[in-house]
Amino acid sequence: MPSLNLRQVTVNFPFPPYDCQKDYMDKVIECLQKKVNGVLESPTGTGKTLCLLCATLAWREHFKDTISARKIAERLGGEEMFQKTSLSSWGTAATDGDTPTYYTDVPKIIYASRTHSQLTQVINELKNTSYRPKVSLLGSREQLCINQEVMRQESNHVKVHMCRGKVSTRSCVYYNNVEEKSTDRDLVNSILDVEDLVKYGNKHRVCPYYLSRSLKQQADIVFMPYNYLLDPKSRRAHNIELNGAVVIFDEAHNVEKTCEESTSFDLTPYDLASAINAVDRLLVEQAKEVSRGDSVNDFNVESLGSGLKLDIDTIAKIKQILLDLEAAIDSYDIPSDKGITKPGIFIYELLERAHLTYSSKTAVYEALEQISGYLAGQTGIFLNTSGLQKLSDIIQLVFCGEPSEKDRQLQMQTNTAHFKVHIHKDTSYNKKKQSADVWASASSKKQGNVLSYWCFSPGFSMQDLVNQGVRCIILTSGTLSPLSSFTSEMRIPFPVSLENRHVIERDQIFVSIIEQGPDGVHLSSAFDKRFLPENMASLGNTVVNLSRVVPHGLLVFFPSFPLMEKTLEFWRANGQADRIENLKPIFVEPKGKGTFNEVIDGYYSKVNDPASKGGSFFAVCRGKASEGLDFADTFGRGVIITGLPFPPKMDPRVILKMQFLDEMCRRKAPGLKYLTGQEWYKQQAFRAVNQAIGRVIRHKEDFGAIFLCDQRFKGTDARAQLPSWVRPYVRLYDRFGNVVRDVSQFFRVAQKLRPVIEKKAAAESSGTVCLPDAQSSSSTFLSSSQSCFAPKAKALDAHLPSLKRRKLNEHTGAKGMAQICIEYECEVQGSQRRPANLLDALERGDHRHGEDGDAGEEKAHHLSTLRLQNDKRMDNELRGGKRKIKLVQEQKASMSEDVSEEDKAIRAKKFLAEMKKSLSQVNFDRIIEALQTYKKKDDLDVLLTETAVLAEDANTHSLLRGFYQFVRPHHKKRFDERCQEMTGQGCGFKPDHTLSKDEKKALMLQSTSGKTSTAGLTTSTCAQLNTQQLNRGGHHLTQQGVRQPQTASVAKNEVHAAFLSDVKKALGAEKSAQLFQAIQSYKKTENYENLVATVVSLFTERDEDFHLLVRFGVFIRPHHKKQYKEMLDALIGQSTSAADVPAVSEDQQRAGGAPSSSPLRTQSKISSFFSSSQRM
Repeated sequence: MPSLNLRQVTVNFPFPPYDCQKDYMDKVIECLQKKVNGVLESPTGTGKTLCLLCATLAWREHFKDTISARKIAERLGGEEMFQKTSLSSWGTAATDGDTPTYYTDVPKIIYASRTHSQLTQVINELKNTSYRPKVSLLGSREQLCINQEVMRQESNHVKVHMCRGKVSTRSCVYYNNVEEKSTDRDLVNSILDVEDLVKYGNKHRVCPYYLSRSLKQQADIVFMPYNYLLDPKSRRAHNIELNGAVVIFDEAHNVEKTCEESTSFDLTPYDLASAINAVDRLLVEQAKEVSRGDSVNDFNVESLGSGLKLDIDTIAKIKQILLDLEAAIDSYDIPSDKGITKPGIFIYELLERAHLTYSSKTAVYEALEQISGYLAGQTGIFLNTSGLQKLSDIIQLVFCGEPSEKDRQLQMQTNTAHFKVHIHKDTSYNKKKQSADVWASASSKKQGNVLSYWCFSPGFSMQDLVNQGVRCIILTSGTLSPLSSFTSEMRIPFPVSLENRHVIERDQIFVSIIEQGPDGVHLSSAFDKRFLPENMASLGNTVVNLSRVVPHGLLVFFPSFPLMEKTLEFWRANGQADRIENLKPIFVEPKGKGTFNEVIDGYYSKVNDPASKGGSFFAVCRGKASEGLDFADTFGRGVIITGLPFPPKMDPRVILKMQFLDEMCRRKAPGLKYLTGQEWYKQQAFRAVNQAIGRVIRHKEDFGAIFLCDQRFKGTDARAQLPSWVRPYVRLYDRFGNVVRDVSQFFRVAQKLRPVIEKKAAAESSGTVCLPDAQSSSSTFLSSSQSCFAPKAKALDAHLPSLKRRKLNEHTGAKGMAQICIEYECEVQGSQRRPANLLDALERGDHRHGEDGDAGEEKAHHLSTLRLQNDKRMDNELRGGKRKIKLVQEQKASMSEDVSEEDKAIRAKKFLAEMKKSLSQVNFDRIIEALQTYKKKDDLDVLLTETAVLAEDANTHSLLRGFYQFVRPHHKKRFDERCQEMTGQGCGFKPDHTLSKDEKKALMLQSTSGKTSTAGLTTSTCAQLNTQQLNRGGHHLTQQGVRQPQTASVAKNEVHAAFLSDVKKALGAEKSAQLFQAIQSYKKTENYENLVATVVSLFTERDEDFHLLVRFGVFIRPHHKKQYKEMLDALIGQSTSAADVPAVSEDQQRAGGAPSSSPLRTQSKISSFFSSSQRM
């Protein structure tokens, strides 16, 4: 593992670092050595997290060594033990007079990120390094608790109090094992994420939640979400000690918002009503006890067996405090559409009216905590105690610190300097009705007010961290610019800063600002334009057309959920959604957390599926998909930003934030530079955009395209807000056709320069490499030995470039050319000799056909004869006719033979015998019985229920998919979907599998009769395909054969007239005039660029107009035909020689006919082009 020396610290790095990574690690070590704060920006894809971990842990090890050096020096009486290494060379830690000399004083590293999913990625990066520190990961009970009784509770605060109750009484069996297991050496030395902790807890019956807290005490590095660190309540709850610690905030672009939210609150009428109701229930319960004979003076709630030490008078006082607080908040008359705003210090005046002061805060807080804990532990009727919990949190937040009486006023002013109090009407409908008595909450009788206490400066939380005695704070992210304004808001000094460059080259990124859609409508998500039908339609057409040219995964980000939902609703009603779905199936980010993983996994599977055209993922800026998720390589080849996600300008909190910043600017505090309100407002939108943009380029070899589809991006100020690594590549387009042309060229070049490396499983001892099972979703069940043949087919493309455009699906398993590839590869491995040309390769494959022919035999049986006929027909169309190469014809002939009923019976018998070996007799008998029932009653549900046992073990997944052969045609699609759901792999369903035998025969007869009219190659043509020609690699393998000279029976002007007539019918008068004008201009000026921009924008708006784009080639002048041909290749995916543009004959043009393939077929070719190019 390479190592480098930075500031006298030796850093071990997994690979030779780039210069930008060295710069980054140098800055990290500078912060740590000098005990100063740092703000470091490094673009996504530069290995920021890995650099951060390696530099920090290397410095920590070095720090320990300094202590060892000092101890050795002390024992030697000040003499140097290592003559070549002076004590000062160990750094400032070894020479500072106040340096600790105990190993326990080595700084602990607190590593915080926004979410646990991001922390899981960080922990995985740590596993890739040579460092093995002691690790702890803090999480919530929601994530780590494995006690089923606790987890069944509905609300989080009830779970907390129930857990605490079980711990205090030692009635949780999992908690009771924590002390014993926390010293397990294997556990202490392991690097575990949340999932690993839960697995360990279930296996060893120990509580993961308290186990992680126990490990924290001896950990070198502690991982946690940063709200645990910034929220004082959470910090106290998790007992996080910060004195002397190094604090790192990764993905720190969210720190500002989290700092403000962690110290703000909204107290609603429902919160107060639920709190009053809970306390009232406790009073009623106590009153019943008193009525049974207990005296009020001697009464103690301990008689209820709860351990609660509060008398009935104290509980009554708590209820009175709640009622007084509610009355104080509701005493303000507020217009329905407005609120009133007060300075932050007003919060103390308001709370004092409810007898909440610094003097009473401790007693009230302890009483609220006891009541919450008692009620949460009660069985029977559920009581919502969230209101009580919120009030406890408010008391801790507002009355922070313990000032003396004379310093109290100064403390209150300091606490509230960056806060505002806002009181407004409650517009929610989540109000709890109370019993109608004199003690009842007023909120049940009229609409109440909401008390909001909002923080407008993240510096409040940052200063609190500094006051805890941290060694240094490092903020890092890919999107922090501009750093000056970012650091000024934090209100703490950042002597070290860095704006790092990217590691990618110019040919890896394409950035375009698209001002208008294909129909010429200006694109904008501005408030007054976002819901205009013409704007939504133009945006839909833009996404459709970009879906054609972006290979594999496409990300589409909207400014907000409401805008995304409204736009999708419009697209579904007007057909754009269907067109996108046909090109790239749509996956939509859900609002809630529950189904997110399911949706994102579906998207990943669709992009990974070799049989698919890719997928499109629709998400929102600031959503989960835009923050920290990895869309590397094929998962994110393009990202479309549909608009600028500005905060809602009429939101009271946004208005007050802008006013607060303007007020700070007017004060002009020395040494601090604040943003204006308007600058902050713009910055919020662009930070969200920049985060979404960062999903595409994830490492040095990645590449992708960024489309900014809003005319507001074209302004100089707007472009200046984009990341520094993006700005040099931004291009502004005023015509959509130019975008399509340039991005097609970009991907064509990028895929040649950086072909995707397919993921493979570890090589076995025999040297055979098999593809992971997850990637074979389009196949029916295959044995592992058969799937091992799949990657072998790739070697032929490496030797013979001319076949790259004809990349075959690795998992089809059919014979024909795929079988030849397999045989050729086997022969290469045997002789280690590269064939001279394609015919040599085919001959070598022919020699081994008898030996390896069985490998693809079983899979070939699973493909229907109709499917094979269709494959042949598509193959002929792509090649322009059959080639009379004898070997290929024999292979195709073998494929087209019908599988006899006898063969099917034999195969079914073998399958059932294999299943019997793999299952218990009971399970086997039940499945056979279900199969017989299905045969009689045609009830698929019975079969699915009984065969579900096969999904429980990965070794029997292939058996479940094997039942596909027994499923009737009308059930095959449903069975395939169920297999995909249960095993992660489908059965290779194709639409023609739903056809009955009679329907298949009819289509086969139609296919056979059609062959007689198919233009084939003559014998003389075959003679021209000599071995030298075949081995050059080029268009000849995917082109039509050498054509016989055509006799033009109709003048060229008739061809043009027929075409223009079709254009008028398809486009209408206005757009036709636009096209005619472009043609006339081209004739005069020969400006090819302007012509193509117009033509592409007109003919790609609708799928059914694609044939017009091909036929338009008759207007292209000879010296431009090659360029036009390249554009067609990119858009249509069917290679055509420059001389043969257009791809249809003049007879067809004259007749007004479209090309032989339908619009749907054209779509398929477009997508298949990019799919095959990706796998070159």
